[in-house]
Amino acid sequence: MKPLRIALTKGRLEKDTIGLLEQAGYDCTAVREKGRRLILPIGNGEIEVVLAKAADVITYVENGVCDLGVVGKDTIMENGRSFYEILDLGFGKCRFALAGKEGTDFYSGYNEKTIATKYPNVTRFFFEGKGMDIRIIKIEGSVELAPLLGLSDAIVDIVETGSTLKENGLVIIEDNVAPISARLIANTASLKLRKNEIEELANKMEAEKNKAIVKS
Repeated sequence: MKPLRIALTKGRLEKDTIGLLEQAGYDCTAVREKGRRLILPIGNGEIEVVLAKAADVITYVENGVCDLGVVGKDTIMENGRSFYEILDLGFGKCRFALAGKEGTDFYSGYNEKTIATKYPNVTRFFFEGKGMDIRIIKIEGSVELAPLLGLSDAIVDIVETGSTLKENGLVIIEDNVAPISARLIANTASLKLRKNEIEELANKMEAEKNKAIVKS
């Protein structure tokens, strides 16, 4: 049988997932010593790891070239979903927040607000829930620049510590836009055809996640 293939978001989520798999008893030496290789075996070869950018993880899983993927909830929310989200892995935690210039009242007045963000779909959904009409400007780089330059009234972005906002004279207006953490996702066909394999791996990962929660 061909290996179960799992796509990992390169960087922090990759490292945390590999750590979790090692705790579950899988030999991840090939990933630790990957060099420039992008498809790597773990365990006894029953699993293959594919390293990719976050949005590509979803593409690979949706199109069935990978059975599973590990990706942040932010990417899932922004890029839609035609796959199963089967497990919150509990790491990679941060949040979406609405932030603006210090000393301004974002919700005052009746004029349409302009929001700069890397995540237009998340932003649109959030403000639709408030019944607010907004204008969205998509920014690819440092979104904090937009209100400083007068391009937007506020921003919606991922926040961990809030230090970058503070250093640039911005404050959090609302930090409950959406919580984020790493999620294990599965291709819809794979979940039917390889149900036992996927459930076995997911159960092992969940068990190690729960052990870490108890220790903390």
